[in-house]
Amino acid sequence: MENKIIVIDFGGQYNQLVARRVRESNVYSEIYSYRVGIEKIRELNPKGIILTGGPNSCYLEGAPNMGQELYELGIPVLGLCYGAQMMMNDLGGEVGIAPVREYGKTKTYFNGESPLFSRIPEESIVWMSHTDYIAKLAPGFEIVAHTDDCPVAAAQNIERKLYAIQFHPEVLHTEYGKNILTNFVHNICGCEPDWRMDSFVADSIGKIKEKVGDGKVLLALSGGVDSSVAAGLLAKAIGNQLTCVFVDHGLMRKNEGDEVEAIFGPEGNFDLNFIRVNAHERYYSKLAGVTEPESKRKIIGEEFIRIFEEESKKIGAVDFLAQGTIYPDVVESGLGGESAVIKSHHNVGGLPDFVDFKEIIEPLRDLFKDEVRKVGLELGLPEYLVFRQPFPGPGLGIRIIGEVTGEKVKIVQDADFIYREEIGKAVAEGLMEEPNQYFAALTNMRSVGVMGDYRTYDYAIALRAVRTIDFMTAEAADIPASVLQRTMSRIINEVNGVNRVLYDITSKPPGTIELE
Repeated sequence: MENKIIVIDFGGQYNQLVARRVRESNVYSEIYSYRVGIEKIRELNPKGIILTGGPNSCYLEGAPNMGQELYELGIPVLGLCYGAQMMMNDLGGEVGIAPVREYGKTKTYFNGESPLFSRIPEESIVWMSHTDYIAKLAPGFEIVAHTDDCPVAAAQNIERKLYAIQFHPEVLHTEYGKNILTNFVHNICGCEPDWRMDSFVADSIGKIKEKVGDGKVLLALSGGVDSSVAAGLLAKAIGNQLTCVFVDHGLMRKNEGDEVEAIFGPEGNFDLNFIRVNAHERYYSKLAGVTEPESKRKIIGEEFIRIFEEESKKIGAVDFLAQGTIYPDVVESGLGGESAVIKSHHNVGGLPDFVDFKEIIEPLRDLFKDEVRKVGLELGLPEYLVFRQPFPGPGLGIRIIGEVTGEKVKIVQDADFIYREEIGKAVAEGLMEEPNQYFAALTNMRSVGVMGDYRTYDYAIALRAVRTIDFMTAEAADIPASVLQRTMSRIINEVNGVNRVLYDITSKPPGTIELE
């Protein structure tokens, strides 16, 4: 791919966000660890390089570093936060502990003559997050932005195509951050805006047809956004050479199993082989008496593999195994960037050994979630599936505190359905903005209540709604009291077994978004 920006990861929490912002300017980007090496960068032949932030101090022994050669490649380089400090330190400047540390929204003053800040107001708000600062510029650099407390908020060496920014343009709190990155990618690096999802779909269909030929492909369809879009893309390419095995473990949201079958089953719009395994009772039996969250996760995942194995043996030999792996799965599994391994994702951490296949097909491996959703729309998948709320792999198994039973699943399905419906109404009425994620969970707490003339001893439902940029940190969403009141009233009146509704205002950290 000719138009490509590579993002070098130094362990910052926003590494994926940087790459996503580049792609939003319709230019392809990839994330690599700072350990990637100069020869690999030459081989990749990018049009630009962006150095991310990171938790280290660049002047300490053992701090992550790329070496002087990076700046001699003749490729434009943009350093962000740690990347900016490292650039200055490497090239003869000085970096030290800032007299005044800056965190959060900060008014910043820009030199509009810099190509980096073209068409940016002279004053605007940026997102600062630093303890160290650039105390002295490297030779050949000039200051092009500053704050009241930070003398070098940005610097440039136009002749060498080197740019350093102390703040985070990738974060939405930086008012013109997207413009700044677009200036770098388009104007400084000279990239053409040719990364679009309509062309991605057309190119992918051609590549899948060429790779598969007349072979057979097997896909485990979970019903989530990623696997559903992968199924749609493969079906467009190879039709009934694709077999999708949908394991309905009885832990999905209300009606979702039937919705998946309506799209991909015999009455749907895709020409593929669809197998639905209704395994509700099998799962409930395996989960009986199990209360520890990690144990529940392992049982749910293991049973999925066992059922998929059974169905695969019935199908016989296949040529390819398809997976709905997306780019964050690769990065978070430690195969892309430098940030700590967040999870060992099932799609990229160890492949199943029970299916006889020649090769793995991962048609969405290069895409972020927002891009996957765009592909889904291009394929004609319904919006309710494409924009489905994020849902954990173990499903409602970890939204039910304590033991999982069929009765509890029905309670949380019904309560969650009401909650999502009421949030949807409130958003449509203009009462609130839609949170990034929201759901109902069933606590293991039972309490005394009064309904009519009778005392009750029933469960409490916990409602959760968060606002977040990257799901690594999150704040509880501010939901109007009238919406919560209406939701509470409906849940208690319409869902048997519930007499109390709670709203969880815990941020992440210290909590997590899911309750388990």
